[in-house]
Amino acid sequence: MKFKYRKIKVALIVAMAAVTLNSCNDSFFDAQPDNLLNIETIFSNRAQTENYWGGLYAQIPDIWDQPYNYTFSATTDEVDISNWQEFPLNSGAVTADNISSPYVNMYNKIRQCGIFIANVDKCQELLDAENGPTLVKQYKAEAKFLRAFYYWHVMKLHGPVVILPLDSDEAAGNNYQIPRSSWDESVKFVIDQMNEAAADMPDEFYQEGTTTVNGTQIGRINKMIVEAVKSEITLFNASPLYNGNTDLANWKNLDGKQLISQSKDNNKWATAASQAKTAIDLAEANGKKLYVKKGANDFETAFLSTRDVFWDQAGFTTEGVWIRPYTNRGQWESHSASRAVTGTPYNGMGVIQELVDDFRMQDGLNPNQFPGYSETTYATVGNDYYVVGTNNMYTKREPRFYSYITFNGSKIIGAPKSGMTRVEFYTSGNSGKNGSPRDWPKTGYTARKNINPTYSMNPSVVVNRSAMLIRLSELYLNYAEALNESQPNNADVLKYLNAVRTRGGIPALSTGLSQDQVREAIRRERRIELVFEGKRFFDVRRWKVADKPGYVQGGVYNGMDMNRGTSLSDPAFHKRTPVLNRARWDNKYYFMPWPQAEIDRNKQLVQAPGF
Repeated sequence: MKFKYRKIKVALIVAMAAVTLNSCNDSFFDAQPDNLLNIETIFSNRAQTENYWGGLYAQIPDIWDQPYNYTFSATTDEVDISNWQEFPLNSGAVTADNISSPYVNMYNKIRQCGIFIANVDKCQELLDAENGPTLVKQYKAEAKFLRAFYYWHVMKLHGPVVILPLDSDEAAGNNYQIPRSSWDESVKFVIDQMNEAAADMPDEFYQEGTTTVNGTQIGRINKMIVEAVKSEITLFNASPLYNGNTDLANWKNLDGKQLISQSKDNNKWATAASQAKTAIDLAEANGKKLYVKKGANDFETAFLSTRDVFWDQAGFTTEGVWIRPYTNRGQWESHSASRAVTGTPYNGMGVIQELVDDFRMQDGLNPNQFPGYSETTYATVGNDYYVVGTNNMYTKREPRFYSYITFNGSKIIGAPKSGMTRVEFYTSGNSGKNGSPRDWPKTGYTARKNINPTYSMNPSVVVNRSAMLIRLSELYLNYAEALNESQPNNADVLKYLNAVRTRGGIPALSTGLSQDQVREAIRRERRIELVFEGKRFFDVRRWKVADKPGYVQGGVYNGMDMNRGTSLSDPAFHKRTPVLNRARWDNKYYFMPWPQAEIDRNKQLVQAPGF
């Protein structure tokens, strides 16, 4: 479906509206009608109406605004930043009084979406414009989707939600004594709203009369995005945390309503599989595919493909299904790049050893299965990824290891300082503990994914890019997971799982594996392919495995010994050492608490279990 459109600089509108319309500091449930915004005036003017519409996008998360704003990597078994900041979730100090949650921003946007839907038809200047009625219909559809999406974002953190009246006038009143809807009711609500929205959206925004995607429209909600988000929702809905979770039998509203289903429904997995396939088919019909960048050999092709997809425009426009036009990639690069880069970045996004161990070898085997794997010998030959003298635990690993992880002896990612060729994390090295009070990784590794090879902090050399909130590889893994649970012998399970594996440079899995074996392979693939993208935090929860070996959230994590080492090949540094001691997992962390202030205001709102 192709729609006519007016050229709108979405990223600019969103950036402006985020400043002018966002009410971050006010409790939503204390909010009053928007008298100060002068709604009647806003919706009498096309420019102001479209600016208000743009502002509805302002709370879409920026997954690379790490480590301080988008914190999911640093509160799971991916990354540590405790030299700079400790999070209550990691220390075990999280309570209903100190929880950091975006719920206020989300509910403010939910309310603004309702106001827009109720008032945009009053903008006669917009209706009288060329193709005006179609524009109004599209804008309302986008607002309806965004309203549902913001509810979904709150659901992922807090579970079943309080659903406000859809009528914006009623929502602006004083009746906020509203109980949670059940999880299933919440899911049905957001899915129904998204389905209604999709009916008035194009599949993609094309240049008029062509099949060429219009670059000025990147980031606008289209049908591809809607179907992709529905894939995530249905996948969560089928997962053990929400589907027959008898551990939450006592989580009820004050009237006794059960909030989480107590009966497992395997049909939910079939629904999730069908939805994922719908999203994939629509994306591929509109030109989306796994990004591949040819190298000199298969290994280099996999390395370049998984490295460059995040910052090469051909990469993120090819593979990105939901693209955020603007991303604060400067935060990520400056905190992740090593001090060996020009301008001395902060060098502290410390990758946890247990994640390093989960990357496979180049033949797809686990390190402990690989003949010749050694942590006590050193490379006698270097290559494009590491130098001579690098510990052999880092050699012969899969291509994504070199795309995503910086280790002692790795080639510098970014513009090197004069005379430097390698990253040195040992104590006296160029990125070691001795060189800075706080800017060093406690684990002996830093994150490398989504750092541009030309990056320099000072003088500033950057490559601006968009962020992929959902990409095709994730949809492939959604489909493989849901299908393995509903139809484990279906050939599509390995077809789509292996597409991600082989693009990543490791061999395809053969047939004959059990359902359990394939399940573990899919979970491992999500761990690696989607690392640092905000998925792991939710995956270990929805799978209900956060206390299980290989998935444990909290407790002791390991790294290299940053207190030792005077040379690249010093065995004293290359010693597995307990470097983090986070609070042990507590099952109450499956859901984050509502802030106590809201529990006090809304007497019908029951708290999450354990808080």
